[in-house]
Amino acid sequence: MSTETGDDSRTRETGHGEDDGRAAGARRAARRDAAVRAAVAQGLLGPDHPLVALLDVTGIRESAAELREAFAAVTPSGTPVLHAFAVKATPLVPVLRLLHTEGIGAEVASPGELALARAAGVPPERTVLDSPAKTPAELREALALGIAVNADNPQELARIDALMAESPARPAGLRSPLGIRVNPQVGGGTIEALSTATATSKFGVALRDEGAREWVVRAYLDRPWLTRLHTHTGSQGIALPLMARGVAETYALAEEINRRAGRQQVDTVDIGGGLPVDFTSDTAGPTYTRYARLLKETVPGLFDGRYGLVTEFGRSLLAKHGTVVARVEYAKSAGGRAVAVTHAGVQVAARTVYTPAAWPLRIAAYDAAGRPKTGPAVMQDVAGPACFAGDLLAREIPLPLLEQNDYVAALDTGAYAFAHHYGYNSLPRPAVHGFTAHHVNRADGTDHVGGTDHVSGTDHVSGTDRTNRTGGPGAGVAFALVRPAQTAEEIVAESGGAHLDALIP
Repeated sequence: MSTETGDDSRTRETGHGEDDGRAAGARRAARRDAAVRAAVAQGLLGPDHPLVALLDVTGIRESAAELREAFAAVTPSGTPVLHAFAVKATPLVPVLRLLHTEGIGAEVASPGELALARAAGVPPERTVLDSPAKTPAELREALALGIAVNADNPQELARIDALMAESPARPAGLRSPLGIRVNPQVGGGTIEALSTATATSKFGVALRDEGAREWVVRAYLDRPWLTRLHTHTGSQGIALPLMARGVAETYALAEEINRRAGRQQVDTVDIGGGLPVDFTSDTAGPTYTRYARLLKETVPGLFDGRYGLVTEFGRSLLAKHGTVVARVEYAKSAGGRAVAVTHAGVQVAARTVYTPAAWPLRIAAYDAAGRPKTGPAVMQDVAGPACFAGDLLAREIPLPLLEQNDYVAALDTGAYAFAHHYGYNSLPRPAVHGFTAHHVNRADGTDHVGGTDHVSGTDHVSGTDRTNRTGGPGAGVAFALVRPAQTAEEIVAESGGAHLDALIP
């Protein structure tokens, strides 16, 4: 899916740094191909396991490093910068743990997401609580833990006032950095549902509404403990210049508050996330490097060392590093069009199935051994298992003709896809495995080591590392279980199985 409009076309940078995007994309594709073949060889995929989700650990680490390096390059040494991963993008504890080890914190927007972050070991001081509907209990817990909170509206700020009054130690003993989320009302992008800075967005205090800006300034002047200011223009479909404009409007407000306060009261600006992802190729873009540079060009005062920064990126950190792989159970035709019926559909790609124009996915074809499939391109549909006609991952796409027992891969699904299972037809959640591919060089994903091809993997039941060096495809790939496949017994339990007669008088 193309995400670039106008000046945003300039943000198609090349890769980690700025000069090897295509090479990085090719390496990512090679690791993916090796992982698919190894998954088939090791039994993670097959007749009894027709659906699996894969996460590229190397790719995730590389994205985290690029994010850190991009903002380090535009901020003076010693500037406090917290990169908080938007947990909603991929709410899996091992993913949060991996990112934590890579220097990335957590942005949470519900009690469940906070619980996931805490389970992953993310400390309170590296956690940010957002949400337009925080309860008193959520706010009380955040303040007790020392988690940063961005108040969404005047009523929420009044709740925080009341909680502050409950404790005689506050505000002097306050550990939580507190701020207000503002909506700069700079406009939307190409996907209305993800545009959060429109005139009528449900998020934050709408700055251009009558009296709103003055209310925000007075709120800070009356509360010296408000030290942060937060904004988020939107996610996928937002052009970089519009994102930068939203940050600029928020910076100007911070400057006004500090000027009227006569001191540096606002010391940190939370610029949100929203870097769009190019779903049309393996090349990652726009890059964090380009966005950070654009921000510094647009809002130089924000990067002169007077302000700390918080970012809340999600999709751009994970999307490119996830793949859903499904077995072709049947290959058929209808009305002269080939149809591959697979085990991946609405349950793992709900946005694509229900709004395909906004969220098209790239599909890759593999043969029954997990090797990239070759042959003449044939227009065909890739269908999912759910019982409605629209359960299609792709419509009329050119691929080598898919046959029974082949595999299809839905690419770039590391965020907002298989981690957000949709229980249509009570379809089970698929297993999720992380993988690391070492020394993958060949086009078919194999690696010649010491004259012998080898394959390594993880027992997909126990999660223990298992390596086979006696020869085989998918060489150099190690798997680690992130989340097991859901069982039928678990589906029954989640569906009230323990309360069988609850509705019978």
